Amino acid sequence: MNTFGELFRVTTFGESHGPAIGCVIDGCPPGVTIAPEDFAEDLGRRATGRTRHTSQRHEADVVEILSGVYEGRTTGTPIALVIRNTDAKSKDYEDIAQTFRPGHADYTYWQKYGHRDPRGGGRSSARETTMRVAAAVIAKRWLNDKFGVRVRGHLAQIGEVVPRSFDWNAVEGNPFFWPDAAQVAELETYMDALRKSGDSVGARITVVADGVPPGWGEPIYGKLDGELAGALMSINAVKGVEVGDGFAVVAQRGSEHRDEIAPEGFQSNHAGGILGGISTGQQVIVSAAFKPTSSLRLPARSLDMDGQPVEVVVKGRHDPCVGVRATPICEAMVALVLMDQALRHRAQCGDVGDVSPRIKPGKAKR
Repeated sequence: MNTFGELFRVTTFGESHGPAIGCVIDGCPPGVTIAPEDFAEDLGRRATGRTRHTSQRHEADVVEILSGVYEGRTTGTPIALVIRNTDAKSKDYEDIAQTFRPGHADYTYWQKYGHRDPRGGGRSSARETTMRVAAAVIAKRWLNDKFGVRVRGHLAQIGEVVPRSFDWNAVEGNPFFWPDAAQVAELETYMDALRKSGDSVGARITVVADGVPPGWGEPIYGKLDGELAGALMSINAVKGVEVGDGFAVVAQRGSEHRDEIAPEGFQSNHAGGILGGISTGQQVIVSAAFKPTSSLRLPARSLDMDGQPVEVVVKGRHDPCVGVRATPICEAMVALVLMDQALRHRAQCGDVGDVSPRIKPGKAKR
């Protein structure tokens, strides 16, 4: 499946080293103002080559709008976006075209299709996520215009390092999307040492959506938290997702975890803004765990296409930590889910209106 969403549907296409990548967005309401330059900021936040701590592949990521927009506004018809690949170096993968890289999708794609594109990982490359971020630019704008929803994320852990303090204003001021400005120099040293060693490390990204009204999501199938989890798990290298307190609830008591309600609003948000699969009106909080990059210059054992043992050393341009540039990607998937759920809620329950009492969001975690 290359299509995501029920009413707001996004289909992506293209490979890492093909001529272009793109997407088709179907179900977007008419009247959303959008222009090619509006994609630049979020695509720039996701891009490689902007810092020494990511892959040094440099792509212009210029969006061409092929359809669905007229005189700067969406028409309600399918929106087609395309980005040309301009800095692919396929020769970097010639030595490993006949082997299975450990930790990569080479073997599973081969087993599924009996044929694969080895250049940069082909369809399984993180290059594909560029179009998710592009599609989410439209979703973020609609969500903010209609409901005042704001979706933003940050790097919450890299390896064993966690923030010592938290400030949203610091997040966009450094290449790590790190919320503690005083630690950025420490992270620079940490990443330089990691890159020099030839190894990699994992990361945790947290996304917070403010302003989500109560009522979005379905009660059984199509739960808001379930769809958020599925959306984040669809990102390359994600191996775990948490909603609210996530796995920490295992050690909590029920008297602590339940989010009590008072006249001034919710007293806590351990549930991450979702109860019974439906938004509460509090902040929606989700986190994703990214595995360490598997493309390393350190030798690893594997097999070739004939089943013979080989030693694999991956050359080329790779991230020592994919989480460094994953924040905009996680934001994108949360925004796409929220827009789809908003449209689905409007379709079924748009006539319900506001229901009393409307409990205030109360105490926020972020």
